[in-house]
Amino acid sequence: MDLQMVDLRTQIEATRPEIDAAIAAVLDRGAFVRGPFVAAFEAELATYLAGLGSDADVFALGVGNGTDALQIALMALGVGPGDEVVCPSFTFVATAEAAALLGATPVFVDVDPVTFNLDPAKLKAALSTRTKAVVPVHLFGQCADVPAIRAVCDPLGIPVVEDMAQAIGATWNGQPAGTLGALGCLSFYPSKNLGAFGDGGAIVTTDPELADRVRQIANHGAAKKYHHTAVGVNSRLDAIQASILSVHLRHLPAWTQARRAAAALYDGAFAGMDDVVRPVRVPEARHVFHQYTLRVPAELRDDLAADLKARGVPTMIYYPEPIHRMPPYTTGAVLPETDRACREVLSLPMHPYLTAQQVAFVADAVRQSLAPVTA
Repeated sequence: MDLQMVDLRTQIEATRPEIDAAIAAVLDRGAFVRGPFVAAFEAELATYLAGLGSDADVFALGVGNGTDALQIALMALGVGPGDEVVCPSFTFVATAEAAALLGATPVFVDVDPVTFNLDPAKLKAALSTRTKAVVPVHLFGQCADVPAIRAVCDPLGIPVVEDMAQAIGATWNGQPAGTLGALGCLSFYPSKNLGAFGDGGAIVTTDPELADRVRQIANHGAAKKYHHTAVGVNSRLDAIQASILSVHLRHLPAWTQARRAAAALYDGAFAGMDDVVRPVRVPEARHVFHQYTLRVPAELRDDLAADLKARGVPTMIYYPEPIHRMPPYTTGAVLPETDRACREVLSLPMHPYLTAQQVAFVADAVRQSLAPVTA
């Protein structure tokens, strides 16, 4: 059986006529940087997010990639040298890297063992008079508890920036990711739930003043051409990627439902397996399953991954090393749940074109691999 962690080939085959027409329209128009195709996608993205349940208008700005999105969002909040930015360590390095690039210090908070997201109960102890922002990550497609995080941050005037690179379409109590804090940051890396055919990203907000500031910073600090009133960067979502994303955005609701359906099949197949802990859905959250990630006892995890590979089942470990143990970010932080997660997590194939037969094959392979252990 041909199994892929992310099946981009099938996705391309399914959408190829629409994609070809969208790219041809850009070539015919000759508008490759910003312009009408980028503006159209930004409007469509804002409309999509607002339609999920936002109680305010949503503004969206396309940028070069997800890391740029995080950095520009922090710049819009005035983060710089001497400041601290609080975030989880159990995430991709870009979450902390964006702060470090601005001369700020990432301060790490442990994760909740159930959701793998930043634990609000441990947040207050990480804050200081130097804290300029808190960046929770909506890991694997499920929102962090931003209301609980804001309950700690708002009285102190500390803004929350959502790293929603893995969670477009996710919601918390019916409100979409990206509108729960001051700013939301997206990545359109090809393997994401909404992916381009190269790099791309976006920043979303419900604050029009922040939207203007973000747009200016991303355009070399210029609100008007050749008039630069702030230090900015050059971060652009190009028109060809925007046209592709417009096509993919039309399919995103169906793709999200397919991911959720595949996750439900996995859940059923793994029910009752003692050595497997399935992803837990928080009642307030709508999970969009960027990844389907199991917990497996640390002493079994690596052998299981190797055995599944031999059986034709690809797996990935997101993430094998926490950021706070990487040389550029070593802080001496004590984060036991983060360390434990890095030893125990194992992600299985997850994409919108995963069939019931493929899910059954993966689950059976897991069951057979663990059978000698559980017998």
